[in-house]
Amino acid sequence: MTVYRYYTATTLDGFLADEHDSLDWLLSQPTGEQSILPYDDFLAGVGAIVTGRSTYDWVLEHEGVVDGAWVYTQPTFLFTHRPPAERREGVTAVSGAPADFRAALEDAAGGKDVWIVGGGDLAAEFARAGMLDEVFVSIAPVTLGAGRPLLGGAFDLKLLEHGTNGAFLEARFAVRGERGRVEATAP
Repeated sequence: MTVYRYYTATTLDGFLADEHDSLDWLLSQPTGEQSILPYDDFLAGVGAIVTGRSTYDWVLEHEGVVDGAWVYTQPTFLFTHRPPAERREGVTAVSGAPADFRAALEDAAGGKDVWIVGGGDLAAEFARAGMLDEVFVSIAPVTLGAGRPLLGGAFDLKLLEHGTNGAFLEARFAVRGERGRVEATAP
């Protein structure tokens, strides 16, 4: 069964990036040797990637491309209303609701997980469609006061696991659903 995961980092006050899409706050934090879900282990379980246009543009600008190829080897679905001018190998630009692409995403994932790279509004669209199973977040000891929100909406989550990695508090949550739509259950 395909699991849809949102694996990301946030500030203590819940922002993915500042109002200028900078990640300086993230890149300046020390990491450690221990993690409850090491990135390489996580990535090995990913069969397909989902990203929004702002995240896609940021990755292109900061991570670059090699010989015109996208930085990730997994098939990537770029959810956007503004298709990129240049086509990248392995990247398929799509427009519409996540549910419209469920079969294509799961086929591309080949039995592995789908990683929702970002941003927070896109992750919320997947959650509203019942297509976000887990949120794994590394919380940095910094506040921004404003910026791009971690998750664009109100959702109930269940803590599954927590730990630390250098300066980061790590937490893995199951997504229970939108606030107000989740049946009352024991914590």
